[in-house]
Amino acid sequence: MREKSSGTSSLKVNADIFAAFFRVGMLGFGGGPSAIPLFHTEAVKKYKWMTDDEFGDTLALGNTMPGPIATKMAGYIGYRVNGIIGSIVALVAVTVPTVLLMILLLGALQQFKGVEWVNNMSAAVVPVVGVMLAVMTWDFLKKSGQSLGWARAVLFVLIAAVLMEVLNVHPVFLIIAILLISLLSFKKGGGAS
Repeated sequence: MREKSSGTSSLKVNADIFAAFFRVGMLGFGGGPSAIPLFHTEAVKKYKWMTDDEFGDTLALGNTMPGPIATKMAGYIGYRVNGIIGSIVALVAVTVPTVLLMILLLGALQQFKGVEWVNNMSAAVVPVVGVMLAVMTWDFLKKSGQSLGWARAVLFVLIAAVLMEVLNVHPVFLIIAILLISLLSFKKGGGAS
């Protein structure tokens, strides 16, 4: 692991972090298991930011937490190498290639939206996305039911549905309100219970 430093050396460290995770983002498009060997190559073999054992522990911990493994690994390794700034640099570097490729793909689809086979291909994706969202929603509801209790989980879903669908409250405001309530509850209770 490199030591945190200032000035030119810190710029070099951040440039290394950006280059490493940009390569992972470009070559491991989509993240997931395909990106893990790329992370290993960059963090262990090339830059020696961690040992094989430390990488294995980080990967195991990352796999137990929700969310994409690519952002969890990039964020943690970047943080480990250069603190919060390193984490931000790594997260930006690993996500920018995917964002750019998605923008290019959507731009290309927009240019050919009048072509019948492109329209058919786009229409075929809609049911797949619908099923994926339904599965995600069910998994989320199941986890909420287990941790909060089914009555509370269903009540929260109904409240959210009324706020968004009947009162036209944007989901961002709902998420911010939930985060604030959670933070205030966390502070009041003196920590996690």
